[in-house]
Amino acid sequence: MCPRIAIIYNEPTPDLYGSIVEKKASLAILDGVEAVHQALTESGYPVARLPLLPPLESARESLKGLEADLVFNLFEGFDGNPETEAYVAEFLSELGLTCTGCPGTALSLGLDKIKTKAHLAAIGIDTPRYQLLGPKAISLFHLDYPCIVKPYAEDGSNGISEESVVHDFASLGKQVTTLSKCFGRRALVEEFVDGREFNVTVLGTREPKALPISEIVYSLPPEMPRILTFSAKWDSQSIYFEHTKAVCPAEIDIELRERIIQTALLAFRLLGSRGYARIDFRLDTKEQLKVIELNPNPDISPDAGAALQAQAAGMTYNRFIEQIVQLALERR
Repeated sequence: MCPRIAIIYNEPTPDLYGSIVEKKASLAILDGVEAVHQALTESGYPVARLPLLPPLESARESLKGLEADLVFNLFEGFDGNPETEAYVAEFLSELGLTCTGCPGTALSLGLDKIKTKAHLAAIGIDTPRYQLLGPKAISLFHLDYPCIVKPYAEDGSNGISEESVVHDFASLGKQVTTLSKCFGRRALVEEFVDGREFNVTVLGTREPKALPISEIVYSLPPEMPRILTFSAKWDSQSIYFEHTKAVCPAEIDIELRERIIQTALLAFRLLGSRGYARIDFRLDTKEQLKVIELNPNPDISPDAGAALQAQAAGMTYNRFIEQIVQLALERR
């Protein structure tokens, strides 16, 4: 008998946002839920949905009453509170509920970019040089320009725009102040690595495997920095959206392919080698790999990078979702 599956997700609250693009990003979770629901149903699973709303204690009470053999975890955190993604995963564990994807510890690590860098460095994986700066500490800046200024603990390219790459002290100060004000904490400043950009999704438990590698290809005007901005993901009318695309499999030689895969598998172990994650890379001027993001439980919608890579590996979307279910059942 097929296990009963409950899909949990954050009920979007688009009214929290002012712009149409931000509202669209908030609502995107519903497309992913619908696609996963359809895939599971077509594969023969009995499926129910459970949207979660804040506060956290209310979400916890909803989960306590859940009658399911497996939870398909699509919860991304309540709007404006990305740290709640890890809390809900921890609730599931405490309640003894088997769920898909990475554990709460991995989700918490992936969100905290400074901790991620420290853990990667501890196992010999290189990341761009960085500082954590607030408006009152900008005078302590000691990196080399150009730099990219990011929110300290956000995902989905939130807070990343054309202005994020800075070439002088004035622009640096402006971006650090803006992000600190918008996100309520210090900003992460990294030396900008402007080489080719790749990402790879890893699936697994005991023997994780990497899907085919994608390259993010930019055809932007030369004055625009080659970065994956918020508008590149969500604003179909923007130049970034029109001139940013993923190519999978990436056109790279065997040596680089193996370097990316082995580094990705090593990084995946930091997340407990459970579920699925995406690791993002860039090459520096010396062709050295730099990990720029570690993304546990990335977007698995049909048009997302993970699904594109699964397709390149010969999997239908339904088979990809089935694989995620089977990995969770193996852990049980």
